[in-house]
Amino acid sequence: MREYQSMLKEHNVTQSMSRKGNCLDNSVMEKFFGRLKTEMFIGETFCSVEDFQQKLEEYICYFNNERVSLKLKGMSPVQYRTHSM
Repeated sequence: MREYQSMLKEHNVTQSMSRKGNCLDNSVMEKFFGRLKTEMFIGETFCSVEDFQQKLEEYICYFNNERVSLKLKGMSPVQYRTHSM
């Protein structure tokens, strides 16, 4: 762990940590990464880093603009935000 923290310091990166025992701080991102893994990674092979980056960008665009959610009343995140305004 100290090696990891040293590497972060060398690159001027601040480590993100929640308070002890407060799992809700990361719940939104944890849910997104869980969805990302099940909908994009499982059974997928990437030929290169560029291929991975392109597919990741496509997935994020799909996630925000096309993928509907019951929690968002059957709308995509972008539709829900613009509908609320």
